Amino acid sequence: MVRLKDIAARAGVSVMTVSKVMRDAPDISVATKTRIRRLAEEMGYMPDSMAQGLRTRTTKLFGLVIPAITAPVFARTALAIEELAFEQGYDLILAHTLNLPEREEACIRKLLSRRVDGLFVSPVYRLAPTAQIYEEILKNGTPTVILGQRASFCTQFASVETDDLPASQAVTKHLLELGHRRIAFLSGPAAAPWAQERAEGYRRALREADLSVDDGLVFTAGGTIEDGEKAALQMLQERTDVTAVQAVNDLVAIGAANVLIGQGLKIPQDISLAGFGNILVSEYFKVPLTTVRQPKFRLGVAAMELMQKLLKGERPDAKRLPAQIVVRASTAPPRLK
Repeated sequence: MVRLKDIAARAGVSVMTVSKVMRDAPDISVATKTRIRRLAEEMGYMPDSMAQGLRTRTTKLFGLVIPAITAPVFARTALAIEELAFEQGYDLILAHTLNLPEREEACIRKLLSRRVDGLFVSPVYRLAPTAQIYEEILKNGTPTVILGQRASFCTQFASVETDDLPASQAVTKHLLELGHRRIAFLSGPAAAPWAQERAEGYRRALREADLSVDDGLVFTAGGTIEDGEKAALQMLQERTDVTAVQAVNDLVAIGAANVLIGQGLKIPQDISLAGFGNILVSEYFKVPLTTVRQPKFRLGVAAMELMQKLLKGERPDAKRLPAQIVVRASTAPPRLK
């Protein structure tokens, strides 16, 4: 292992000079810094990050807590956070909650014990107004950015989120403009604010079109392909005569599509279908899916911008980024009867 004194001996300078170069001290000339850094690189010197952390009282670590990196909506957001963290000299520790509150608590506590300089958390939503682990984060004073809408248990933190309500409203309006009047909605988890906003967007568009909201056309789904399949089966069994289906996200929409196609229905000739999220598979699905393009990468960039402000001691406001509808082949005017 190459030490500072080894570099100093080769360079013909004092250990203190090498130490100052590594700390980018202002009283060392540019030429000396360049020469010693080049020599350190040639010798394979690796700085001791733990020792540096003890001196600076920082770890240069961020914690990223998400349901799973395999969840399509988080991949590009995580990529943006990691890229910007790397540029700023930070490493990222990734933790998966699998949407389990007890695992979320364990993940966050481990990260706090590692003395991370900041946390990015996609919450496990629950109906309870408080959650002990979020109170522990506040008590610990760790700068934290919520990825997604804040619920009552995490309103004290900065957040970055998609403006889901008007985006969902735009999807319903698109279906209405095509001529659909009986539009089913496959809803998401009851505790999730993003699901609540998307459902409200659907209802608001119907009201603006002077149509009553028929609760018989709202089916509880969730967030997975399997949830979409179950909700679509229930919808077909109840013979609702809908001409269009709006799903809370793309995975639910794809699950519904599998069932509809399996029952001999053609999309969009027999029934239109729309999702939300614009995950990669939505564009390349057997029937390219009309959906909402969430600014996933920009959400990660915005999250890092908030973190930078928090690290400076500022109290930034929440950021809500707009999302746009993407019209593809899965929606069309209803078939004339």
